Amino acid sequence: MGEFTDKVKAAGNKIAGEAKEAIGKVTNNEELTAEGEAQQVKGVGQDVKGSVKGALGDDI
Repeated sequence: MGEFTDKVKAAGNKIAGEAKEAIGKVTNNEELTAEGEAQQVKGVGQDVKGSVKGALGDDI
């Protein structure tokens, strides 16, 4: 995967994670809130991975 693909997936995970976290908080569902937070962290990781690929090339 290239830098762009990683960044698009990161954005999707961040948005989905924020939505899950918000719904979890509104419905008092701690499991969904935690799942949303974890998905956001995954998105941040993918974003960093995409940035590194952009700086060093896709062959890492």
